[in-house]
Amino acid sequence: MHILLLNQYFPPDTSATAKMSKLVTDAFTEEHQVTVLAGRPSYRPTQYHPYYLWRRETQGNLTVDRVGSTAYPRHRMRGRVTNYLSYLALAVPRALTIKADIVLSMTDPPIAGVAGALVARLRRRPFVYNIRDLHPDMALAGGMVQPAWWVHGWEQLHRWALKQATQIIVLGEDMRDRVIAKGIDPDRVVIVRDGAPVLPQVASSSHPVAQEIRGDYRFVALHAGNLGYYGAWNTLIEASKLLHDDGLGFIFVGEGAAKSEVEELAKGNNNVKFLPFRPVEEVPYVLAAGDIHIVTIRHGAEGVIVPSKLYPILAAGRPVLAVAPETSDVARIVRANQCGVVVDPDEPASVAAAIQTLSQDRDQLEQMGQNARAIAPEYESNKQLERMIKLLEQIVYN
Repeated sequence: MHILLLNQYFPPDTSATAKMSKLVTDAFTEEHQVTVLAGRPSYRPTQYHPYYLWRRETQGNLTVDRVGSTAYPRHRMRGRVTNYLSYLALAVPRALTIKADIVLSMTDPPIAGVAGALVARLRRRPFVYNIRDLHPDMALAGGMVQPAWWVHGWEQLHRWALKQATQIIVLGEDMRDRVIAKGIDPDRVVIVRDGAPVLPQVASSSHPVAQEIRGDYRFVALHAGNLGYYGAWNTLIEASKLLHDDGLGFIFVGEGAAKSEVEELAKGNNNVKFLPFRPVEEVPYVLAAGDIHIVTIRHGAEGVIVPSKLYPILAAGRPVLAVAPETSDVARIVRANQCGVVVDPDEPASVAAAIQTLSQDRDQLEQMGQNARAIAPEYESNKQLERMIKLLEQIVYN
């Protein structure tokens, strides 16, 4: 089987979809041929490329075709949009020359699904749409765009792409609900989660890295990951102010577009600490550092994004504080498996009360952690990738 994968970002880009594209292609190329159609690296790449119109890299069953899209820094929206449009303008004609059995599209740029549907239709090949972020819903929920005629047009184009797809792969139940609500046949919308590796043993909280992260706090509610537009950050910081105990701490490990805003909200608060990302080899000890791990989605963003950070937490055997709507995927998993607590993302007092209560009940925390570890194999990353491969094989070979 020859798979054409459309996604602007691929290593040396460092975006989440670049990393996921690499995982997908590593799995697919064990038995199949894959051509990735990417752009020039522009997402905080580990290596920059000089200008070219087109470039090909081949290793085994993997071919990476790169078109010469612009590579402006992402912090300016105009530059980011220019990168998107130049990629699409060059990638679609190039894609039409590639003889693949199936077209698989992710969601970078945000209208990559439309491009993938168009290519598949013109080439008369099946189209599989792997939705990583749901657009334009995501842009609206994050306040990046306001309702307008062109956003309505974007939505109509996106619905056309959804209807062209032989199979739509989403990341969770809430995202599946949103896609079906757009008039899509439920039988064509399947869930394949990102998942995470499950190691034979979990890291110890007594490791020096874990202890360094914890500092002097007696109890740590840890958020490790991106501080983006879709978290209930104000609720978390307000909750920290309601805890009149310096031994109870909120620790944020990571970066993100909303970090400076969250830091400003937390200024002068001894219950909050911000730390940078740790090297990848230290991630197990970062996970071990938290007594409970925060996964947060504010109201309106459920199903628009599905946080993949949940799965490493489960694999590490740590309980989850889901500051998220009840209909969100994370809340459903936590409630169904009793591996943490769910709190409304608009209720700081409830967050503070949950922290206070759990800090005094180590037996309950331990049971929640055991429950988390018990369900982790269900979301193991290789198992999820195998599911995706079988879906594509069934489409092509049947």
